[in-house]
Amino acid sequence: MNRPEILVTGGAGYIGSHTCKWLAARGYTPVTVDNLVYGHEWAVKWGPLHRGELSDLEFLRGVFRQYDIRAVLHFAAYAYVGESVKDPLKYYTNNVTGSLSLMAAAVEAKVPRFVFSSTCATYGEPAAMPIHETTPQNPVNPYGASKLMIERALRDLSQAAPMQVVALRYFNACGADAEGEIGEHHDPETHLIPLALEAAHGRRELTVFGTDYPTPDGTCVRDYIHVSDLAEAHVLAMAWMEKNPGVKFEAFNLGTGQGASVRRIIETVARVTGRDVPVKMGARRAGDPPELVATAAKARELMGWEPRHSDLENIVRSADLWYRKHFGAEAATGGPR
Repeated sequence: MNRPEILVTGGAGYIGSHTCKWLAARGYTPVTVDNLVYGHEWAVKWGPLHRGELSDLEFLRGVFRQYDIRAVLHFAAYAYVGESVKDPLKYYTNNVTGSLSLMAAAVEAKVPRFVFSSTCATYGEPAAMPIHETTPQNPVNPYGASKLMIERALRDLSQAAPMQVVALRYFNACGADAEGEIGEHHDPETHLIPLALEAAHGRRELTVFGTDYPTPDGTCVRDYIHVSDLAEAHVLAMAWMEKNPGVKFEAFNLGTGQGASVRRIIETVARVTGRDVPVKMGARRAGDPPELVATAAKARELMGWEPRHSDLENIVRSADLWYRKHFGAEAATGGPR
């Protein structure tokens, strides 16, 4: 029996590679398209890799001709918020223009379903918590604005073309797969949990940006969601669209509904690793809301999705397994294996 082929843009990246593993385990063949600017060739283990730019329409047409693509999972994007503020054109050019090219190629190839990796950054700084899918989307940086533009283009496309679209708005992705086979490896690294692990393992001092927020312990509160739960949501989204052919466009928040402060994350890292986490206190960063927490009731009700791996201790334990297994030998190997 043929395994259905799924195009995964950004499949060499953090969330994309975990989703490729999830797809392969459930009988699909993930076909990765990635320019490897931020992705890693070693993370592509479960299907073919095609290296190229989404803005290259002829390249994409060639990939679509080679496979019988049943759905597109679109992860590829530049995603550094601070960089997007300094260089907005880089983000609009790559994220928006590349996505429009991908949409055009997918429509030409008559792909029936499209799942978009969106973000809670499209909401900006909401006035109330928790964040619902109906919360106004008012992004406060070019990264979030570029993602919202793509959502709007996909919504319009879904009305004009025979293509169903689901946008998945992630909150704070974290953790690594249970076997420690793939994990989080950004350059530069900006995410709290890997930075805290680096500090616990003696490779840096962790800076906490702001201790005077109107939160229980003064530090920012975020909704941390395990990357394996995000991966599962993409498979469920494809199945949900197939069962509901009348749906044109739908958006889902992916979070736990529970916030954790920066201090709580640091305490969890220290407890799981059995190591002190050296910390220095810094000033607030511009644009950091005090709290971002999702309600994911819609994903639970409609898709049957549950964040089964997102207990904080499990998140940190899985991330630490990846760190020790791959970065502990980094000096000898020249990088993650």
